[in-house]
Amino acid sequence: MTTVEAAQVVRRPAWRGGFGRLWSAAVVSRFGDGLRAAALPLIAVGLTDEPLAVASVTACGYVPWLLFGLLGGAVADRVDQRRAMWALDTVRGLLVACFALAVGLGHASVPLLLALAFSLTTLQTLFDNAATALLPSLVAREALGGANARLMTGQQLAGGLLAGPFVPLLLAAGAFAPFAADACTYLLAAALVARLRIRPPEREPRPAGSTLQAEIGEGLRALWRDRALRAICLATLLCNIGMGALIATLVLHVTRWLHAGNAGYVAAMTVYSAGSLAGGFVAQRIARRTGRLRALLVAGSVQTVSLLIIGCVRHLGALLLGMLLLGAMNMVWNVNQVTLMQHRSPESMVGRMASAFRTASTAGAPLGALLGGAVARSGGLNAPALLAAVLFALAVTALTPARKDDVPVVAPDDGVTTAHVPR
Repeated sequence: MTTVEAAQVVRRPAWRGGFGRLWSAAVVSRFGDGLRAAALPLIAVGLTDEPLAVASVTACGYVPWLLFGLLGGAVADRVDQRRAMWALDTVRGLLVACFALAVGLGHASVPLLLALAFSLTTLQTLFDNAATALLPSLVAREALGGANARLMTGQQLAGGLLAGPFVPLLLAAGAFAPFAADACTYLLAAALVARLRIRPPEREPRPAGSTLQAEIGEGLRALWRDRALRAICLATLLCNIGMGALIATLVLHVTRWLHAGNAGYVAAMTVYSAGSLAGGFVAQRIARRTGRLRALLVAGSVQTVSLLIIGCVRHLGALLLGMLLLGAMNMVWNVNQVTLMQHRSPESMVGRMASAFRTASTAGAPLGALLGGAVARSGGLNAPALLAAVLFALAVTALTPARKDDVPVVAPDDGVTTAHVPR
């Protein structure tokens, strides 16, 4: 068997065993997240007519990432990631179950919603970083791209398309029902993760007196020294500012600039989700032809053109085409970004690298939302899409100097990677 043929064999993760359980846990949990995300604003609107109070529930889903994102990555590199994940999912399941009970008994309140959103996201800062760091222990290094694509596609299908239609059915049984179902998904995911049998990553002993603050700084310095990862982190931040500006004002773009009504807005979001699913199927194929970093260049370039179409062509069909391409290339970007980070990060720092990416992403979204609102007010309701196009073009430009540091799909152990990643 040739080297290329051998690489082809291990490139696809095996469904049986650890990866299959992790995939099932991720998809089940994301389905529950989709139920909760759709039901929570409905509960908030039923409790108050104050827009700021309703918006604060969403904002509480961002704040913990800014406060604890880097800390979560450092902790994830210290602990047994499998045990941390099932323990965190158990705690989250119990929290949501208590909230469902409160809703069922008529004790729901805006402060309780804020506390729930803040608590769940705080726990998520550790869970998501631990999950990213755990995956290389479950699948061969050459199979990481395929594993990430399957995970993200399954999560998008469960949370983006399947969960929404179930919410009205569950609400018919009572306002508590979506949250009770979400609690069950957390507990089921915890049981699946608890059954994983993996080899824990080898870690060098920490120096005496080592602190979390010092370890966070070590991870940030390692990220900064890697030219490719540094460029990807900056590009991702720019893209998330652009997406924040677009998504925050999209309902105004559709209903007022295009005069397409609520149905047009629902169609745009549905098409975006469908595009994301398609992107999950082609992400590996694009990377196989171009390399992973160049796949990001392709995705960013197509997204820039998509945003120009959305912002310049005043027609619902143009919007739907743009959103379809935007969703597909967003998935291509995410799959290859995460895979590159896993390839290029030392095993002992994957959690900290992942937390830096996620913290940057979360910081970009609310900033973009504020910019989008300001630009829409001063430049027109299509201006946020054009602003996003400029930011995506800058992201592509930021990636260009690092294109020589690419990681091939078939032969990932290139000289650039092995020069600084101990294995």
